Amino acid sequence: MGPQYPPIEPYDAGMLDVGDGNLVYWEVCGNPAGRPALVVHGGPGSGCSPGARRWFDPERYRVVLFDQRGCGRSTPHAADHDTDLRHNTTHHLLADMELLREHLGIDRWLLYGASWGSTLALAYAERHPHRVSEIVLAAVTMTRRRDIDWLYRGVARYFPEEWERFRNGLPPADGDGDGDGIVAGYARLLADPDPAVRRRAADEWCAWEDAVISLESNGQPGAYGGRPQRARLALARICSHYFAHGAWLDEGVLLRDAGRLAGIPGVLIHGRHDLGGPFLVAWELARAWPDAELVPITDSGHTGSDALGRRLRNALDRFARGQEDNSSAPV
Repeated sequence: MGPQYPPIEPYDAGMLDVGDGNLVYWEVCGNPAGRPALVVHGGPGSGCSPGARRWFDPERYRVVLFDQRGCGRSTPHAADHDTDLRHNTTHHLLADMELLREHLGIDRWLLYGASWGSTLALAYAERHPHRVSEIVLAAVTMTRRRDIDWLYRGVARYFPEEWERFRNGLPPADGDGDGDGIVAGYARLLADPDPAVRRRAADEWCAWEDAVISLESNGQPGAYGGRPQRARLALARICSHYFAHGAWLDEGVLLRDAGRLAGIPGVLIHGRHDLGGPFLVAWELARAWPDAELVPITDSGHTGSDALGRRLRNALDRFARGQEDNSSAPV
């Protein structure tokens, strides 16, 4: 048996009207009387997955999952050209999370987020610290502009051929810029009225994302390009939309305001071979958040490994029992 619990199905689900014409899909699994926990999925634009339910002990947790605006089962879907993304920002998602908490009658909940989900979880916790009991983050990100520039330009030093193809997918005026310019260029292509242009841009976007994780023998190489076409379109469109705007976060604000997390126990689990989100990001956050424990995973990249999964389940199991995971030795 791997590090996850057996598959589980939701006992409740629905569509929450969050305004601006958006309906957000949500579901609840596990024990209705258990410790509340919210899964904050990555992407942005990936949607929640059944596998995320399986990190939680179903006897101890009341697990809430939701699809962020524009993706998964939420409507309208970003793969559709006429879906307006003006009301799809980080601040809208934070308001959606609060509305969902109130809708479900939850006072405080544990937050679990990975990749972009860690950025959104941190932003929520810093805005509503009294609503958060614990935080567990994997593949830690803070979505600073310098982090975006690294992912869409800096890491090209390891994948020059793949990055040249990614850059050449843009008109010359866009392809010669920095990471911000390249992301903004793809955002424009993914909003093009021609469906062929949008499909090609989404394919190139996912090919680059796959290149960055291609060396992760213990993870999931090819995790982006193998998704259904509508999922690829939504992912690429929402990612480029968010990253072209610096996720609507003041540069470095999550690190600068980490003091607001004081008193909230946290576990930061990060692979040392994560090329897209370097280990430095998690280390910086751990230094600024005294109640956070940093867990380096020596055999993992961005998409994880069995060792990372074991430490993730261990942290969640300990919090379910009301204990902190006090073991921080590298795996």
